[in-house]
Amino acid sequence: MTRLTGRALRVTIFVGENDVWHHKPLYTEIVHRAHKQGLAGASVFRGIEGFGASSLIHTARLLSLSEDLPVAVVIVDSEELIRQFLPQLDELVTEGLVILDEVEVIRYVGRTKEKK
Repeated sequence: MTRLTGRALRVTIFVGENDVWHHKPLYTEIVHRAHKQGLAGASVFRGIEGFGASSLIHTARLLSLSEDLPVAVVIVDSEELIRQFLPQLDELVTEGLVILDEVEVIRYVGRTKEKK
């Protein structure tokens, strides 16, 4: 079981919902690589509106449906493990934004498996 408390780094990757890596969603590849590397966890959040470096606004509003909404992948772990993961993001993220924040982990508890 991964233990994570105290000082940590949060990496947030902003990409488009339609960005792909080898014919599958880019955010899926990022999550699977983070899992394979043994990082503490990763979550994907789908935005309802946003714009990036291209200045093109993407929105989920009914009158102007977008099929390429913003997506954020958030990963929190020790500084050492996050920095080891950054070269993979350099390979994967050809368009988008990657940011790092120092955070303090207060509580990180997984689900317990039910006994049968």
